Amino acid sequence: MALRAGASALGFVSEMPSGPGVISEEHIATIVGRLPAGTDAFLLTSRTEPDEIEAQVFRCRPSTVQLVDRLGPGVRADLRRRLPGVRVVQVVHVSGSSSVDEAIESAEHSDAILLDSGRPKQAVRELGGTGRAHDWEVSRRIVETVEIPVYLAGGLDAANVAEAIGTVRPFGVDVCSGVRTNGDLDGAKLGQFVSCAVAVKDGW
Repeated sequence: MALRAGASALGFVSEMPSGPGVISEEHIATIVGRLPAGTDAFLLTSRTEPDEIEAQVFRCRPSTVQLVDRLGPGVRADLRRRLPGVRVVQVVHVSGSSSVDEAIESAEHSDAILLDSGRPKQAVRELGGTGRAHDWEVSRRIVETVEIPVYLAGGLDAANVAEAIGTVRPFGVDVCSGVRTNGDLDGAKLGQFVSCAVAVKDGW
């Protein structure tokens, strides 16, 4: 459904403390193994220990690992050594101007960063899929500051994605809850979202 709608990459949500779309590692590996050549498969992981992340990547075989939680010093550099050929994308949960400094640090040893609206410090940590937007002006500053691609996520849907792209000018956009109905992926919403995103990009 996502590929037919025009998605250029697919995100596979592994075990998380909260949020929608979680599927088993076995299911992820099965789908990834059947994807058309050239389709970028993102494994979303909440793991923070290099050994656990490495093992999960080998089980699921994605082309990209998306780290949705903050990692300790040197972990991304370690992962780059352990996982040659696998792109590393670090998520930054934008909460204010301090997120610019976090993004600069997160860009080190990352192939890209993704800006989201989670709340990692809550009792039940939110690491994505919240349906909330954040301050896009802060996101714009991050795009203008770091020297690697930046994806934008957080509360995006067909109604606001054009404004979000125009404001932030990200490398790409990521959507989860904004294209779901009652928790399930909605083909009509997904098609509208991709059409709106492509239309504003084509207008640049």
